[in-house]
Amino acid sequence: MPELVSLLPLVGIALLFWLLVIRPASRRTKELARMQSSLEVGDEVMLTSGVFGTLRELDGDQVRVEIAEGVVIKVARGAVGTIADSGLDVVEPEEN
Repeated sequence: MPELVSLLPLVGIALLFWLLVIRPASRRTKELARMQSSLEVGDEVMLTSGVFGTLRELDGDQVRVEIAEGVVIKVARGAVGTIADSGLDVVEPEEN
């Protein structure tokens, strides 16, 4: 019985590690995969490199993203980091 009691701190540390590190990371990974599988043509996206663009074509593991008028690049579907909020207002700097 004393051997089992001496293992309790190790079990507690492993459980705490799982709750604080592994579980949230796997949840983020699943959510990212779900978002990438639900992409549609016309979505405003931000790539993992920080480049914003509009999806123009979906082709399996690759997507074509228009980053400027007439400039379309082909990237891996996994490079799409987020679906951007198209409701963002452009803020002009104030003149003094």
